[in-house]
Amino acid sequence: MNPIITTYSIYLVITLILTVWVDRTLFRNGKIFLVDIFHGNKELADSVNNLLLVGFYLINIGYAVYTLQISSQVSNAKEIIEILSIKIGTIILILGGMHFLNLYIFFTLRKRARHHVFINGNQHVDIF
Repeated sequence: MNPIITTYSIYLVITLILTVWVDRTLFRNGKIFLVDIFHGNKELADSVNNLLLVGFYLINIGYAVYTLQISSQVSNAKEIIEILSIKIGTIILILGGMHFLNLYIFFTLRKRARHHVFINGNQHVDIF
């Protein structure tokens, strides 16, 4: 098989596996924060969580496909490994960055939600 096609295939498989693994982890664990942010409204939390899931897939898979091109010649296993390390390392850094961005957003929203509690239709500000 052509070394470039082999490199593309390995890159896409590893990227998809990493994206699904990170997504499943964020989806499962992020739901708890969303339920808290939305004051126990599980339907709204599920909807937002599903929308985040779609956006996560679109960004990560889109970027992986966008950067699929290899401009240099690939003639041996050493070059395949070097190219894969750069491409997969970039994907891992992006996934990590998105993870921390999600955490920041969740904690910011959670902090606001805990400070502004509504009781019987009246806004009541609690300081925790």
